[in-house]
Amino acid sequence: MAVDHDRLFKELIAMFFEEFILLFFPHVHEHIDFQHVSFLSEELFTDVTAGEKYRVDVLVETKLKGEDSLIIVHIENQSYVQPSFPERMFIYFSRLFEKYRKRMLPIAVFSYDYVRHEPSSFTLQFPFFDVLQFRFLTVELRKQNWRDYIRHDNPVAAALLSKMGYTESERVELKKQFLRMLVRMELDEAKQRLLIGFFETYVKLSEEEELQLRNEVNEMETKEKEQVLELMISYEKKEKRKIAKKMLAKGYDVQTIYELTELPMEEIEKLKEKHW
Repeated sequence: MAVDHDRLFKELIAMFFEEFILLFFPHVHEHIDFQHVSFLSEELFTDVTAGEKYRVDVLVETKLKGEDSLIIVHIENQSYVQPSFPERMFIYFSRLFEKYRKRMLPIAVFSYDYVRHEPSSFTLQFPFFDVLQFRFLTVELRKQNWRDYIRHDNPVAAALLSKMGYTESERVELKKQFLRMLVRMELDEAKQRLLIGFFETYVKLSEEEELQLRNEVNEMETKEKEQVLELMISYEKKEKRKIAKKMLAKGYDVQTIYELTELPMEEIEKLKEKHW
C-alpha cells in the first residue's frame, strides 16, 4: 500500500503547529500569537494546463503579536521531485490571496529521501524588467543532521528524525534516540501514538535491528531503561491487537492468531466477543 505522505505530514503539523514553527523558523515563532490559531478547510485547485488537481496541505489562520489583523500560514509538504514546484507554490499563493485577501506566509517542506538543492523562489523576468520575485520559506529534511535535533524536547523533531540525513548503519541508534525523546517529553497516549506511527512508517527496523535495539536499551540507566522498555512493549502490544482484529475479521481462528501474535488467548477471546 502506498504511503500517503501528505496526510501524515498534515496530521503531524496540525497537532504540533507551534512546535513545527519553533523548531525550524524560530524567527517567525517569536512574532506569531499562538493563542489565535485556526485551521482552515482544505483547498482544492485544478491546474488546467497540466490537467491535474492539487490539494493545499495545511492552511492556518493566526495573528502576529500586538496586531489585530489576521494572517495565513500555508505549509506544503513535497515528497517527490517536481521541477515546477516553485511555480505551483506561486499559483497556490495567488489563488489563496485572491480568496482571503490577507498577508500570507508560504512554507515548503521537502521530505524526499535524498539530498537535492531546492529553489525557494519563483521569478518572472525579461532582459529589461523583473516582473515578479515570489519567495517562500523552506526546510529540506534530508539535509538536516538528525543528531543536531535529539536534544530538542520537541515532538516534531522526534517524528522528523525519520526523514533526516541518517545512514543505514545509524538506524538502530536513530530509533533509540527517538524513544528517549518520547520518554523525556511525557506526552499523552494519543500524541505518542501519532509520533510513533509517523516514525515507524519511514524507519521500520528488521528483527535483527529490533533485537540490537532492545539489547542497547537494556544497557541504559535503570529508570530510563524501564521507561523506554515500557513504551516499546505498550506499542508492540497495541500493534498486535490491531493485527489480531484484522485476522478475526478475515475469519482466522483463535489458536492461529495466538501463534502468530503471541497475545494471551483470553485477550484474543475478548477481542472476538467484541468483534461479533
